[in-house]
Amino acid sequence: MYATERHQEILRLAREGGRVDVLSLADQFQVTAETIRRDLKALDRAGLLRRVHGGAIPAGRLDFEPDLAERESTAADEKDRIAQAAVAELPAEGSVILDAGSTVARLANVFPLECDLTVVTHALPVAARLADHPGIDLHLVGGRVRNRTRAAVDAWALRAYSEIRADVVFIGANGFSPAHGLTTPDLAEAAVKRAVIAAARRVVLLADSAKHGQEHFARFGDLSQVDLLITDTSLSPEDAAAIEAAGTEVVRA
Repeated sequence: MYATERHQEILRLAREGGRVDVLSLADQFQVTAETIRRDLKALDRAGLLRRVHGGAIPAGRLDFEPDLAERESTAADEKDRIAQAAVAELPAEGSVILDAGSTVARLANVFPLECDLTVVTHALPVAARLADHPGIDLHLVGGRVRNRTRAAVDAWALRAYSEIRADVVFIGANGFSPAHGLTTPDLAEAAVKRAVIAAARRVVLLADSAKHGQEHFARFGDLSQVDLLITDTSLSPEDAAAIEAAGTEVVRA
């Protein structure tokens, strides 16, 4: 099958199913995952598809948001490496905010036992993973809980974050780039992410490389507001250099 024929079939599958994923397409067409990523990138540049985490959706569906189980199982190895690298950014003492997101939740899984920190989160999965940690003074922010992310949003959450100032926040994003900033599909989720950025002295973004260049419906900040991006080695050195040139340090784990 020629590349153009494969592109047409990928478009058909995306329109019929609402989305396509890299691994399934690679298996179906008997090509490498990298070949499919190149196909999706070409279709994205042509405005026919929008690349999303792990695959693509038809153009115009910027509000698409995978559920928690799907995010947990996608790019698992990359997320584990990112979380391990993020441990080095935990302060020796003080306060930390943990945003909602599957990669941030993995960081909660690997908090060292000797940690002696105040941790604030609005994410139920994060709170559940830290509730029994002997050295953590855990504060759970309340609000309306979104089913998609198991995270509190709206007025209660925004009010709580307006009243604190933490040493560092670890945030997640569905898409990031120097051009389009930090984005996520939901406006309420974006408002809380904006609030947690404002509530911390240092901002660390945990995001796998598949999210680079993606753009979603709700924008919650500029990449220049991020002090450090921890991602995986699939982010090219050229893209990493472009991000660093804009003022954000990059670690490729």
